Amino acid sequence: MKQNDNLQQRLLLALVLSFIVFIVFDMFMPKTVKNIEQNRTVLAQQQEQQTPNVVNSSTSAPSSPSQNLAPITTVKALTTISSDKFIYTIDELGRIAQAKMLEKKFNYEGKQLELFNPVWVKPLEIRFADVSLNKEALKTPYTASVASVDLNTDSHKVTLTQKLSSVTIIKELTFYKDGHYDIDIKLSDAVDYFITTGQRPNADHTRYMVIQGSLIKKSNGTIEILEDGDVDETIHVQNAEFALAFDRYFASILYDFDKPLSVSNIIIGEDKDNALLFIKGEQNFTLHGYIGPKDSAILKNIHPKLTDAIEYGFLTFISRPLFKVLEWLHGLVGNWGWAIILVTLLIKLILFPLSYKGMMSMQKLKDLAPQMKELKEKYGKDPQKMNAKMMEMYKKHGANPMGGCLPMILQIPIFFALYRVLLNAVELQGAEWALWITNLSVMDPYFVLPVLMGISMWFQQKITPNTMTDPMQQKIFQWLPVVMTVFFVSFPAGLVLYWLVNNVFTIAQQYVINSAFEKQKAAKIAAQK
Repeated sequence: MKQNDNLQQRLLLALVLSFIVFIVFDMFMPKTVKNIEQNRTVLAQQQEQQTPNVVNSSTSAPSSPSQNLAPITTVKALTTISSDKFIYTIDELGRIAQAKMLEKKFNYEGKQLELFNPVWVKPLEIRFADVSLNKEALKTPYTASVASVDLNTDSHKVTLTQKLSSVTIIKELTFYKDGHYDIDIKLSDAVDYFITTGQRPNADHTRYMVIQGSLIKKSNGTIEILEDGDVDETIHVQNAEFALAFDRYFASILYDFDKPLSVSNIIIGEDKDNALLFIKGEQNFTLHGYIGPKDSAILKNIHPKLTDAIEYGFLTFISRPLFKVLEWLHGLVGNWGWAIILVTLLIKLILFPLSYKGMMSMQKLKDLAPQMKELKEKYGKDPQKMNAKMMEMYKKHGANPMGGCLPMILQIPIFFALYRVLLNAVELQGAEWALWITNLSVMDPYFVLPVLMGISMWFQQKITPNTMTDPMQQKIFQWLPVVMTVFFVSFPAGLVLYWLVNNVFTIAQQYVINSAFEKQKAAKIAAQK
């Protein structure tokens, strides 16, 4: 049986080490990013793209995907859709071939951001179940009602027409300034076909292990995530509300909240483990779409349910309410940096009652350290009796060796959840805080925040009661501020700001509790005289 006076330190050490493992994995196991030339090679090697196979009945679910397609060659631009925030380019195959983001905060190295890889499958591409018809469709250009559209005045409609040997396809697209659009598809004859969200945006090339791939929101509220590199089966969802392809900050979404969608995936990519989503169409089919940043306010304004398109990994159930609180605070103060500080303060206040009890227990344990040592020396050869005596001593003095663990246990998932929020929130792109921090989504250019975070962590350790006796544990904790500073150097400034402020508040909290404990001890001594 383990000695009770070390339980808290051992748990803390285990949690800290697990955190370090998480950070190391996040930093040094980056996601694989293939450049465009590599993608061209892969495409040339494949020479075929995939199309879902369907059962003849129009009400049946798609069967397993097949791979019976001719490749798509270079396609010319047909129509441009322009606003003050983006430019969409529609090509001759009726697809949104490119989406260029015009907002300054999305500029990288002075260049306007383009979301889609030129050689990947594009949004609104139609695939037919009939192989010969599909080959014809991928070679036959559409015609457009207009060559360009300016959305700075009003919403506009573009009509695309494709005449094939056995069927004519008409796509009527109505675009809006916020990036969403309506789709009306009409076929001259009833044939089985699918329309795709396209492959995910290819805008994020950072080394952080953010989730990217495809997502399906079902009518029952559950969400199916098909993460790139981890797709091993074809799925069919008969009652979906929306389907999207996404990366860290951006998404291509197709949705309909009035009528359930039938969605299936095919497995694509060099390693055959990425998902491409298709929605089964009808002869007269109405759908809605969105391309752009996963900005909560934009998505909520289009439709509240679309905010479910923003996911944060396995801790989404904690991250989502945390972001809502952060968003509410931002609405009050108008600055994301101050909102991060306020949400940190709020978390500390909520956990203060537990922290108070835990820290007071740690103070009592520190004072009891000499008595613990005596018990170890006296009953060291009889662990069972020693632990019984220690528990008796804890009870007598109102100390709890596990008292400081609960606040710590609660803070770890909260930190990981907030880590995902601050890593995934597109709202932090280009968001200023104060002084030299002009973009909370990237690292501090002068390393001031990480260094201050390390100093605050060291000082916090200095004033925190500690009964740790194991030399190895002591050395690890002594070096922990240095190790954490090194890890945090390249982290987004918003995340480092949170950890720094958390440390500062914890230091203030520790001073308050230390003072309260000394007063209690003095009063107890006075009462005994």
